[in-house]
Amino acid sequence: MVLTPEPRAPGKGLWAAELPRAAWMVMTGGWHRVLAGMPQGDGRPILILPGLFNSDRSNFAMRFYLNRLGYRAHGWGMGRNLGNRTIGGEGEELFARLRAIHEEAGEPVTLIGVSLGGIMARFAAHQHPEWVREVITVSSPYAGDPHATNVWRAFEWFTGDRIDDPAMIARREAIAAPLPVPATAIWSASDGLVAGAICHSPDCRNIEVTSSHLGVQMKPEVLRAIFAVLAESA
Repeated sequence: MVLTPEPRAPGKGLWAAELPRAAWMVMTGGWHRVLAGMPQGDGRPILILPGLFNSDRSNFAMRFYLNRLGYRAHGWGMGRNLGNRTIGGEGEELFARLRAIHEEAGEPVTLIGVSLGGIMARFAAHQHPEWVREVITVSSPYAGDPHATNVWRAFEWFTGDRIDDPAMIARREAIAAPLPVPATAIWSASDGLVAGAICHSPDCRNIEVTSSHLGVQMKPEVLRAIFAVLAESA
């Protein structure tokens, strides 16, 4: 029997190239073509969750284009993402924000999460599927060992959590379980911070892109993939 090797963190070359690749993407993105040919949105509410140490500012482009298409895109409004320090030990702050949007809109909310934000989106969907329409994760390492990333030490530093803590392991396993709502994972095999292999799973639709981790939420290819998924689930 041939054993499949465990995913490893991206190599030093990809890691070192993260900033140059992100900068090149911003300079050459082709922003004028992002919305070309994309169908109009249906006004559904969308909650966008940022990555580790990022705030709503990191997702300004995604919110801008989603709103231009006719969706109702919301930031999470909780400042920088410091894990449980921000959303509460049981996720209560995140759940309160999700519930408020759900009640205001009168319909389930689509969750789009970038990196750690995607992990949180899956957590929320497992806990409160009645408030969630679907989940889209972007470069979110929810499906494997966090040691297969180059950011696990930063995660521990910013959040105060330890990835080998039994409670954290149990939560990771629960988050990786099949979701009770439709799910899509957008990921890159050339990601320099997290292994692409742990950013998707068989239970959801998988869309591979070519991207760095930094700035992935602004990459036109990623934005257009998100728009297409939303259009198909209208």
